[in-house]
Amino acid sequence: MSNTPRLPGLTLAEADHLVNTALAVGVERGFPPLAVAVLDLTGEVVVLRRGDGGMPMTSRIAVAKARTALLSLRSSGRIDLPGSIVDSIQHLYGGDFVPWAGGVLITDGDVVLGAAGASGAHALEDEEAVQTAVQRWQEDRQR
Repeated sequence: MSNTPRLPGLTLAEADHLVNTALAVGVERGFPPLAVAVLDLTGEVVVLRRGDGGMPMTSRIAVAKARTALLSLRSSGRIDLPGSIVDSIQHLYGGDFVPWAGGVLITDGDVVLGAAGASGAHALEDEEAVQTAVQRWQEDRQR
């Protein structure tokens, strides 16, 4: 057994489950192919998958939406800032700040465990897929 400390948050199995659920929600609802990412508390990718036929750029956008949720401590689509401020923040974070729907926090009560992001469909559909996955995961944990 290793003495290496572990950050609090999601396990690899939980992150896999969240990504698979979000991808399945997208397919069930007829969304275009999604890319879905789950990040840990530090903003690093735990799991990233892109559905068959998904545009390559959607992978980076999914990660950026999840990082945006972590940076702002709110869903990426709930950020309402003037363009000049968004431009400044994007510059500060190397383009990893995308204030469009599709990035959500993964929480246990009021404790942030990580974030999930999706891209590939309409932004509201991206958010619907990851939010549904997170809600189902939270409900399963309470059982």
